[in-house]
Amino acid sequence: MPDNEYVVQMKGITKVYPNGIAANQGVDFNVKKGEIHALMGENGAGKSTLMKMLFGLEQPTDGEIFINGEKVNLTSPTVAISKGIGMVHQHFMLVPNLTVAENIVLGMEPKSKGFIDFKKAKQITEEYGKKYNLYVDPDAKVRDIPVGMKQKVEILKALVRGAQILILDEPTAVLTTQETDELFKELIHLKNQGHTMIFISHKLDEIKQITDRLTIMRAGKSMGVHETAGISKEEISRLMVGRDVVLTVQKEKAQPTDTVLKVRNLEYTNEWNKKMLDNISFDVRKGEILGIAGVEGNGQRELVDMLFNLNVPDSGTAEVNGKSIIGRPQREIRDMGVSLIPEDRMTYGIAGSATIEENLMSDRIANKKYNKGALFNTQAMHDDSDQLIKDYKVLCKTRNQQVGMLSGGNIQKVVVAREFSCNPGFIIADQPTRGIDVGATEFIRKKLVELSREGAAVLLVSADLNEVMELSDSLIVMVNGKIAAYFEDTSMLNDTIMGEYMLGIKQQSDEEVRRVIHE
Repeated sequence: MPDNEYVVQMKGITKVYPNGIAANQGVDFNVKKGEIHALMGENGAGKSTLMKMLFGLEQPTDGEIFINGEKVNLTSPTVAISKGIGMVHQHFMLVPNLTVAENIVLGMEPKSKGFIDFKKAKQITEEYGKKYNLYVDPDAKVRDIPVGMKQKVEILKALVRGAQILILDEPTAVLTTQETDELFKELIHLKNQGHTMIFISHKLDEIKQITDRLTIMRAGKSMGVHETAGISKEEISRLMVGRDVVLTVQKEKAQPTDTVLKVRNLEYTNEWNKKMLDNISFDVRKGEILGIAGVEGNGQRELVDMLFNLNVPDSGTAEVNGKSIIGRPQREIRDMGVSLIPEDRMTYGIAGSATIEENLMSDRIANKKYNKGALFNTQAMHDDSDQLIKDYKVLCKTRNQQVGMLSGGNIQKVVVAREFSCNPGFIIADQPTRGIDVGATEFIRKKLVELSREGAAVLLVSADLNEVMELSDSLIVMVNGKIAAYFEDTSMLNDTIMGEYMLGIKQQSDEEVRRVIHE
């Protein structure tokens, strides 16, 4: 029987996929009305699958779901929405070329005389924005608004559709400290109005700050429910991972030597005539991690694209060890000792339908160790793939498993295993730990430090302020396609200082910024 204390009650939920993998095993998950309830666990622990079943994207193999005491069969997101459930996805589901108001009413557009009533759409947006303290510009094109505003649009979209229960998947992954603080005020406001939120995050400080209770999952099972105030961050980590986790980065002081990457005067204007790179110049040296911080959309992605020939700048140069990499085939760039952990692992990091082994070996197939003329040394490939799977702790059944079927964190481990194991001289790490759990994060961060101290040059792009401050030996901040600040020493930085520079409240002089060029 359902318990009336809970607005969401998932009882004995089991999900077994056709390939035999059990993502959830007899999971009980209960959420009280008007609480912010954290759902935590390593990648592959079963959180996403559980929430997909609550939002009707997947159906359980076994178990029951009750919403407000009523047993429901959530066969699709449409059914879930009709039951008052909304989901704000980690990767925003917005149409860039439409306005905020058009996105908010998309699929349920108000009509007048057979045509879309844009005035009414704008009115709906303003009314809901006022009601929920989620103020947005209804006329702005989504492509032109900052990330924090896009997050608000996603939440408003769910609320306009009648959501009383909101599933928030990594809602602060791309926000600054100031934007996160603002979001939390808005979530508290929603909570005070009777809304219930399920908060999926790997950021332990935020979990402690915003949530009332938390459920921890490990290996497809629930590890129990806890009052957030009564459990430490260390205990949460241990329950998630099954061992103690080091939450801070341990590293020796960098001893940088020769310049590996030399970027000068890069300029790029995008298809909407917006200048995304504005006279960018900097160096990355052997033995150091240079971090790039900034609110998303300020040129970081375009910069990485230029450095790995995913796009070509309008002007400027970029050299690795004295050789130009602009416009060169990616095979040649890799042969120069460059590795890339891309921001979008699904599009640029893997071939989803290929096996784990094929993905691990894809950049070294021409190596004489594996390629003997007309024949491949398949045994060497098998042995090395198995060793990488073991070394990088990839959770899978065999090397022949389709990589796209792994959890996000394990896909990231496959990408990292390939990119770190090819003896790189220069590593571009773009959001290397986004959306992955504390155990995998600890492992990847340690590896980045280890490789840099062994002599690799590392360019780290991260929206995670703690990560970019702790890992980086020196750091630049990008705002509106420009370098707004350069910090040679990151030890004195904190969230507030970084947020002021990232939001453009403060800016260094040209002379201070030019110190990033070591000439």
